[in-house]
Amino acid sequence: MTRPYHDLHQHIAILRERDLLIEVDIPIDKDSEMHPLVRWQFQGGMKESERKAFLFTNIHDGRGRKYETPVLVGGLAANREIYSVGMCCPIDDVQQKWEQAISNPIPPKFIDNALCHEIVETGESLTKEGGGLDALPIPVSTPGFDSAPTLSAGNVITKDPDTSVQNMGTYRCALKAPDRLVVRMATRVGGAGGFQHYQKHQELGIKEMPVAIVLGCPPIVAFMGPQKLPLGVDEFTVAGGLANAPIHVTKAKTVDLTIPAEAEIIIEGFIDTTKVEPEGPFGESHGHIALEEYNMPMRITAITRRKNAVVPSYISQVAPSESSMIKRVAYEPLFLKHLRDECNIKGVKKVSLHEPLTGLLRVTVVTCEENMPHTEIWRSLYNAAFFKGDCSKICIAVNEDIDVDNADALLWAISYRSNPVKDIKTVDFRGQGHGPKREHSGEEDSSLLIDATMKSQMPPLALPAKQHMQRAMEIWQELGLPKLNVKSPWHGYSLGAWHEIWDAAGQRAAAGEYLENGRISATLAVEGLKPETKVDPDGSKASGDETT
Repeated sequence: MTRPYHDLHQHIAILRERDLLIEVDIPIDKDSEMHPLVRWQFQGGMKESERKAFLFTNIHDGRGRKYETPVLVGGLAANREIYSVGMCCPIDDVQQKWEQAISNPIPPKFIDNALCHEIVETGESLTKEGGGLDALPIPVSTPGFDSAPTLSAGNVITKDPDTSVQNMGTYRCALKAPDRLVVRMATRVGGAGGFQHYQKHQELGIKEMPVAIVLGCPPIVAFMGPQKLPLGVDEFTVAGGLANAPIHVTKAKTVDLTIPAEAEIIIEGFIDTTKVEPEGPFGESHGHIALEEYNMPMRITAITRRKNAVVPSYISQVAPSESSMIKRVAYEPLFLKHLRDECNIKGVKKVSLHEPLTGLLRVTVVTCEENMPHTEIWRSLYNAAFFKGDCSKICIAVNEDIDVDNADALLWAISYRSNPVKDIKTVDFRGQGHGPKREHSGEEDSSLLIDATMKSQMPPLALPAKQHMQRAMEIWQELGLPKLNVKSPWHGYSLGAWHEIWDAAGQRAAAGEYLENGRISATLAVEGLKPETKVDPDGSKASGDETT
């Protein structure tokens, strides 16, 4: 069947042709070695252009169990070129392509005999150890800290029970049992569309919400999940706009949802809207470990897949990463369009979101042409600061001679081109945005000035623990991969807010024993708590009054 966009298999073939793919056929432990190995090309001083996708074909877990299904890590956005392959266009055309797609959506096309239904697993086979979710080679993202293998590249589909409009978002999903996982959807104001659907189901007294988790969309569809589209917009229609043709879709087998027909794997089931279950710790994209929270348990009713399925996994956590690159390539053109076209600030040349460690969400640099009026510079700063509520805690205006990706150059410009009395301002009344929970400081934050020293205990840095990165370095060298220029920090370590219970859970997960963590968390499930309520590890109960 011909189509004007690539499925994941075609995407991998193009990466191979362009020398953008490293195929690893030596034995690799998915629980303790896989993500640390790929992480080295982000932490090892390599240029962005040198990064590649990794395809693992000889996989085992911490217990030595082998898997036939390959895993692709970094395959969508290890660098800009890989992202552009998925977009089916040169990188310079990405901004225009997104603008056209959002303005000109195309409805999807339903087809029969979908590739994602070549193999269908339902019933008792889903409940057995080694079956269901437990048969999938899902990596531990941050070994040493994460309590379970976690779906990091899944596109989670839900439906509004009132309007029947679907939403597709990228949320973390922790494996708990062969037929159970726990989903974390952002509950903050302006958060996940899926969580809003969850709330509507609760309000209507519907005890279970149908969900379909897609692993391995065609890249042009997968990019919809991280992209922040307006609520109520069906992502399949915007993906059709990107492809300039309808996306092929089909109906799921056990839930009333529409899914991408060319997906690699579909996980179907229902989220319980009456209770929550401990989930985490997990290395988050804001660069710290997200500590244990109560989130949404999902029972699995079917797993369908292609015969030759490939499991994708995002390399995320501390930026730079694959997940931050996906967002950066999409977000920067949106900022520029907002300032130049919607705010009519003509002197803005480009907008850059700082990536290393800050993860795009804290520092925004606006490049202005020479002799740009002072008032226009300040208009650009104010409008950039409030364009996206979770970005731009610090905004900096510079001229075109400053390399915005060089922190030394930014400090040089601030030191010699600004007068703090006149040229630095603070702005109150902004949300905290995506980051470690800081309940002690309230819900409000500010922009521009910040003392960046640690004032209180924080979760660990979201990198694999030292021993796993050291082992991955040995494998890296055995493979004859490029020499690394290691810079600190290159491994995760405690910053105070950590508990021996999570240490033990992380050790079990890295050893392939995540099911034991799932059995423990199942005994701690409670009713009546809002998702994302913190777990008190000393009492294994919710901290504070967080009932819904």
